[in-house]
Amino acid sequence: MSTQYRAHVENVFKAVEALDLKTIMQHFAEDAVLFDPHYPKPRMVGKAEIEKGLTWGMGAMQKMGFPIVNYWENAAEGKIVVEIATAHVLKNGMKLDFPQVFVIELRDNLVTRMQAYEPYGPHGINMIVLGVTRLIWKLTGK
Repeated sequence: MSTQYRAHVENVFKAVEALDLKTIMQHFAEDAVLFDPHYPKPRMVGKAEIEKGLTWGMGAMQKMGFPIVNYWENAAEGKIVVEIATAHVLKNGMKLDFPQVFVIELRDNLVTRMQAYEPYGPHGINMIVLGVTRLIWKLTGK
């Protein structure tokens, strides 16, 4: 089984774990799509929207952790599926541990699509914060 893209994918996650926005953005194509239901705008299209979303997401984080549990790759098509044992720590010290799967598509070694799948929807205070933020963004045209 070929894993020609694994090191590249690991570097993307390492940049996120380092909260290094500049390096993260270097891994995305101009027309990339990032989908993650944890964000106020779950479907972010283009580098500007992705950077805005990641800036918001990292703003609350003390530490982000994306240890890979399983990795599958179709090198011929540049398609990857990664199972992650997500382990984050918020700035307030709260730990967030949950399973997550990312579907990633690459073109010319740049991410064109990254979509996160979790086994649940946002809940608790996160649901309230996201709901209010989404409403504000919708009302203000963001």
